[in-house]
Amino acid sequence: MNTQWIHAPAPEPQHHPATAAQAPIPTPYLRFGAFCLDLQRERLFKDGARVKLPGKVYQALVVLIAQPGQIVTREALRMRLWSAGTYVNYDANVNTTVNKLRQILGDSAEQPNFVDTIPRRGYSFIAKVAYLDQSPLPTAVCDKKSEAIPAEENSAKGGVSFLRKPIGSTWFMALLIAGMLLGAGLVLYTHR
Repeated sequence: MNTQWIHAPAPEPQHHPATAAQAPIPTPYLRFGAFCLDLQRERLFKDGARVKLPGKVYQALVVLIAQPGQIVTREALRMRLWSAGTYVNYDANVNTTVNKLRQILGDSAEQPNFVDTIPRRGYSFIAKVAYLDQSPLPTAVCDKKSEAIPAEENSAKGGVSFLRKPIGSTWFMALLIAGMLLGAGLVLYTHR
């Protein structure tokens, strides 16, 4: 694969806030850390596996990554994510959206690798971004129609915990309840 890499180091956050009108991203594919963002298909991949990314969270990522190293104000995010006629609690929704983005990326506000909080101003995408003209992923991966991996599984560190996965099996629930009842019975029996 003949992929051209254009590296742009993430500069220190600038002191001029980003406005809602921003320059378009020059290439259709972006790589940062273990992630690849496909802007054409609006998909995010981590180590070649597709990551489930809700619409508003995807939009927030695009707004932040379009201006790496610069401060994107909370107001600029609000204007890009919700139309003027939308009536929501913007502060809470911006916080929730950025927190979901951090969770999906496996990032934290305390020790950020991707999204840094600029107190009382906004956020800055601080990771190094590589701009690609061609997808770094095999075509079969990019075109795969299968279900995306849930964000909880991608953000798990050091192995996937069964407690992080949604419980959808009635058998699992039945076994869990039976185990709890058996345990409670044993505790009562030993105390007699």
